[in-house]
Amino acid sequence: MPPKPVIAIMDVGKTNKKLFLFDAFYNIVWEDSAVLPETRDEDGDACEDLDLLNNWVREALIKSKQVGEYIIQAINFSAYGASFVHIGGNGEPMTPLYNYLKPYPEKLKKQFYDQYGGELTFSMLTASPVLGSLNSGMQLYRIKNEKPDQFSRIRYSLHLPQYLNWFLTGKACSDISSIGCHTNLWNFSQDFYHEWVYREGIIDKLPPIQSSGMIHPVSTLENWPSHLSDECIAGIGLHDSSAAMIPFLESFSEPFVLISTGTWCISMNPFNQEPLTNAELKNDCLCYMTYKGHPLKASRLFAGYDHEIQVERISIHFQKDKNYYRTIEYDPEIASHLNAAHHFTSYIYSSSLVSVSVFAQRDLYNFAGFEEAYHRLLMDIMDQQLLSTELIMRDNIKRIFVDGGFSQNPVYMHLLAASFPTVEVFAATIPQASSIGAAMAIHDHWNEQPLPTDMIGLKYYKQV
Repeated sequence: MPPKPVIAIMDVGKTNKKLFLFDAFYNIVWEDSAVLPETRDEDGDACEDLDLLNNWVREALIKSKQVGEYIIQAINFSAYGASFVHIGGNGEPMTPLYNYLKPYPEKLKKQFYDQYGGELTFSMLTASPVLGSLNSGMQLYRIKNEKPDQFSRIRYSLHLPQYLNWFLTGKACSDISSIGCHTNLWNFSQDFYHEWVYREGIIDKLPPIQSSGMIHPVSTLENWPSHLSDECIAGIGLHDSSAAMIPFLESFSEPFVLISTGTWCISMNPFNQEPLTNAELKNDCLCYMTYKGHPLKASRLFAGYDHEIQVERISIHFQKDKNYYRTIEYDPEIASHLNAAHHFTSYIYSSSLVSVSVFAQRDLYNFAGFEEAYHRLLMDIMDQQLLSTELIMRDNIKRIFVDGGFSQNPVYMHLLAASFPTVEVFAATIPQASSIGAAMAIHDHWNEQPLPTDMIGLKYYKQV
């Protein structure tokens, strides 16, 4: 029997690096993962170890040979995109892969924004809140100003997903899903690079933008694994947030909002392409770019982190295991009691509408038990989630999908349904959404089967 065709997806996160093999029906037939230790850049700041990452790419592909009955027809990449790999004239990386959390010099940041219209105006044009190194274009601006000799020797600056493509194909390209993600590079109102990219010579380091569905032949992998097709191709890679949206965009045509939950709860509305307002920027809204180059308005809430910290506090107080909260079902009587209770304590609210909840200020001795305290925590988080999601909602939205950790939390889901009574609320289950999205982006180049229509599992939550 001839080997079955599969696609290999490299899913490169900050912590976990994963390789998945998907068959033609988008079933995971093999997977591998690794946690790679970080290294330090010249300033002593932690950053990705490119040598280890390159070795992992080679070894994971070679290791996948053990599956045996499959042949890899295509490879694509989903990765965090807020950092550049700078390629020198010899085709090799010439700087560390700087961490997007690396502190940014205040003096240099002020110089930049003073020169290009001020923080507010610039941020509105580029749909990029002022985030320092997380605005990846600012990393290039920093090299130009602090290390001009090094800057002059950069041949290509590639966002990480496109570097992975370069590593396997030797083809340099830029991708709109990485460029359009709070990089400070893209003028959303003009649908083109911002003026500063030309004035500072940054454009000379950025290779041409190619379609997210573009492919190149794989040609540079050493110790070529025999289970790679002789005609194996590679996609150009996608920013992981944009990749995760692809299964939803391909499965649903009616307008929807997706709340992707984890450490951050990011509400994304691909049907809201209006320019960012001053108020939205001040409340942590930004724009992503879909894989087809359409703006996608999003709002962020640090709710997963808030939840983690407060669950630990509740668990210690009530002497429960830290995972006890996973056993709690939504209790409408507890919610009703808490809503009716009058608390005369004055809480300090942040100037931002979508900051962390007030639960940290609550006295746990006021609660009868873990269940009651946990419901109050989720209700406080939901007060913030409502404000955050409403920032990017529009009247045409009739469905909200939730994926990630909170989609498995019945207390969160029931409270969300109660907060949006005129909208259908669903917990969405799709394993490895960003990896599947990366595979779908180049579907026509490796897969003769039609795209499946049932890959997203949905559970409906109604107001109780």
